[in-house]
Amino acid sequence: MNEFLSEIIGTMILIIFGGGVVAGVVLKGSKAEGTGWVLITIAWGLGVTMGVYASGNVSGGHINPAVTLGFAAIGEFPWAKVPMYISAQIIGAFIGGVIVFLNYLPHWRATEDKGAKLAVFSTDPAIRSPFSNLVSEILGTFVLVMGLLFIGSNEFTQGLNPLIVGLLIVAIGMSLGGATGYAINPARDLGPRIAHALLPIPNKGGSDWSYSWVPILGPVLGGIYGAIFYKSIFLSEYSVAFWVGSAIILVILILAARSELKEKPTTTDSLEEKLS
Repeated sequence: MNEFLSEIIGTMILIIFGGGVVAGVVLKGSKAEGTGWVLITIAWGLGVTMGVYASGNVSGGHINPAVTLGFAAIGEFPWAKVPMYISAQIIGAFIGGVIVFLNYLPHWRATEDKGAKLAVFSTDPAIRSPFSNLVSEILGTFVLVMGLLFIGSNEFTQGLNPLIVGLLIVAIGMSLGGATGYAINPARDLGPRIAHALLPIPNKGGSDWSYSWVPILGPVLGGIYGAIFYKSIFLSEYSVAFWVGSAIILVILILAARSELKEKPTTTDSLEEKLS
């Protein structure tokens, strides 16, 4: 098996577990209906674990464009392979979404909630606020890539690393994931979202493309910056990229904070402003 096929299979397995558990929890008539967030985060962690086990020996088990880009940014992965890896990851995620659709065929028509159907395939924020949602995805992926580098710098019993990575995903989901559903992986969101747009899902509604840039841009920024931050702070190998990246992240954080923390006028205040 070559690296391209390895990344397809690894990412496909990730989505089968991850998208599958969301379908089980939110679709009507499922035996897992209503079991909640804890189950979802655990299954996503196991999905990452199994995806890495399936692909790790051949391609390194990236199964995430943010990981691929982060490793490339610090010289741990060749840039020449980046387009091939990302293409494979998106294809694998798309196939995984199709498999989840097929597994739950009777439940799509039984489910009236269009948002629930879309949630099986892609993420959406608990409170929609673009800059804040972007910050959440940046932070989650920043922690992910730094965590992967921490794990890689320690010695574990052979074969245990994918399990530790899975636990990292569970921790991120439980601690930071409640804001946006923690895509922390552009392929995880884009591939299945394309599947949602193309599949003949009864009464499915739109695919919410207006939000789709957040779970793409956020993980890319967070993944690259997480890798550069690790190399700069923990290995004392500073670069221009670290300072530029820090400035970009700081600007995004300030914009998000200003947007959310500024005092919003009450209805009475607004009326008084209009009359004055």
